[in-house]
Amino acid sequence: MKFSMNEHGFTGHLPFGELHVSTNEEYGFRPYQLLVSSLAICSAGIIRKVLDKQRMPAEDIEVEVKEIVRVAEEADRVSKVHLHFRIKGDINEAKMPRVMELTRKNCSMVRSVENSIEVVESYELI
Repeated sequence: MKFSMNEHGFTGHLPFGELHVSTNEEYGFRPYQLLVSSLAICSAGIIRKVLDKQRMPAEDIEVEVKEIVRVAEEADRVSKVHLHFRIKGDINEAKMPRVMELTRKNCSMVRSVENSIEVVESYELI
């Protein structure tokens, strides 16, 4: 992974393609958006794996970021993210607390920020 400076920010040269990052979202993804996206997609991917292992494959998983709290006095750091998962499939609701527990335990992105960002997860089965 390599990033090079451009007129409006940086361009990441990654195996899948280029990633444009800027503090101005007219020119690329803002860094906090990438952070939150990493938390959301990592968690959703783990939910998918856990449901598959429990023989309850999801037909679809949608993640909505319900809340992002940033602390202006601390360089606008992200202090809280609320992720809401809408899960479609033949899912046993009684098993969902364990699914969510395993997701939190096994999501590397959530684990990476666990002492600095409060990550709240909620879900609904549709």
